[in-house]
Amino acid sequence: MGSMFEPLLATNYRKPLGIRFIEHIEQKTLSYKTYQAIVLIVTFCAYASYHATRKTTSVVKSALDPESDVSLKFSPWWRKNLGRPGSLGSGWAPFNRSDGTSLLGEIDVAFLGVYSIGMYFSGHLGDRLNLRILLTVGMVGTGLFTAMYGVGYWANIHMFSYFLIDQMLAGLFQSTGWPSVVAVVGNWFGKSKRGLIMGIWNAHTSVGNIVGSLVASALLAYGWGWSFVVPGLMIAFVGLVVFLILPVSPESVGSVAEEDQVHSPRKYGEGVTEPLLQSDTEDHKKAVGFIEAWKIPGVAPFALCLFFAKLVAYTFLYWLPFYISHTAIEGKYLSNATAGNLSTIFDVGGVVGGILAGHISDHLNARAITAASFMYCAIPALFFYKSYGSVSLPVNILLMFIAGIFVNGPYALITTAVSADLGTHSSLKGNSKALATVTAIIDGTGSVGAAIGPLLTGYISAKSWNAVFTMLMASALVAGLLLTRLVVAEVAAKFAESSRQGGPTSVSPPQPEV
Repeated sequence: MGSMFEPLLATNYRKPLGIRFIEHIEQKTLSYKTYQAIVLIVTFCAYASYHATRKTTSVVKSALDPESDVSLKFSPWWRKNLGRPGSLGSGWAPFNRSDGTSLLGEIDVAFLGVYSIGMYFSGHLGDRLNLRILLTVGMVGTGLFTAMYGVGYWANIHMFSYFLIDQMLAGLFQSTGWPSVVAVVGNWFGKSKRGLIMGIWNAHTSVGNIVGSLVASALLAYGWGWSFVVPGLMIAFVGLVVFLILPVSPESVGSVAEEDQVHSPRKYGEGVTEPLLQSDTEDHKKAVGFIEAWKIPGVAPFALCLFFAKLVAYTFLYWLPFYISHTAIEGKYLSNATAGNLSTIFDVGGVVGGILAGHISDHLNARAITAASFMYCAIPALFFYKSYGSVSLPVNILLMFIAGIFVNGPYALITTAVSADLGTHSSLKGNSKALATVTAIIDGTGSVGAAIGPLLTGYISAKSWNAVFTMLMASALVAGLLLTRLVVAEVAAKFAESSRQGGPTSVSPPQPEV
């Protein structure tokens, strides 16, 4: 056994400074389960802070553009005078002009467009560089450019190009987050109960949205600049914590899994098994290429499904507070701050939806069936929210909560458990250096949809919010249909296994070829 622990001792110098400090205080090496707890808590806080900085823009929209009842002019931003102050309302030029809503939509799409492109490169880098350093740089950079957006308030900046370029750079640094945190969690946790664990862990998305909404709404009264500066400082601080204590993998800190975790098999059909965690020697395997990752069975359909799922989810992320503040509930309009606080109910529903989707998919061993079912249920949920959300505040809250469950449930499942499953697919033959790349492909493709949704909403909402909700319901339908082939394969596998064993059972279906 001496030969096993010699290389582990040699890796001690690679431990993060905070881990070494904790072990010095405790006078003992941290256990594997302690490392797992640290990973879950630190990555949870890290990505919650990413989403807190994203949510601020949706809360501040109404303060920047109070003139929402004028029609949008469909002209590209480069044909506008980028530096001329606006002339309408009491908002902030240039967003208080008649085309202010479209300008805000263009900033959203610029942010998300760069974010989605950067995601592919970040995933490629994540499988080749130290994830702790990559994540730290991304968080500090995100904090810097989020704060710089708010600095425009005190510097009295009214140039559209300033806000546009700032958000593009913020999107670039934001793209480092998701591939990194999923890869780190995937390194520490096997497939058993992955859906439930990651469903609970993925609550960071909604928690971040809630924190971002509450902080931004509370600070609006002191000037909208604070709504960006404070979340920017928050994510920079969490980035420092990540640098100090995040262990990116068991190998990086010389930790060994408990016996049941090392030898627990991962099933990929009949009689095919492999250990959940590989030995240190496999750390030298070549990282999977971008094209190779696309060819992994299941990656393409789930990536395309997420394109439409995130189109729906991010339209709510960026426009829900704006929609609430400009829609009469019981004949009354809510203030910007109240609308921002109320929109957190959608994210609370998202927490429940993510956990529920993860638990159901674990119980059924059927990720595609679960994701598709939730997307189909999102269609009536969206219809009822648009049709009856204005009846009363309690009805609005209830319908918003239900919509959050079905919209965010599959989004959470695909970006976490499904990405981790496919990143450790049997076709990779035990090569663990694909997690960040696969995660980046799936979420990067989804982020293209996330960019298009808010952009289209900026234009369409000026004509009709009914048209916006029709677009969202159609997107949910297409998202479900894109998983049809995988759903059929999972159902067929279950019927086949049931007939072989003479009764219904819950088994891991073979990975369907695409």
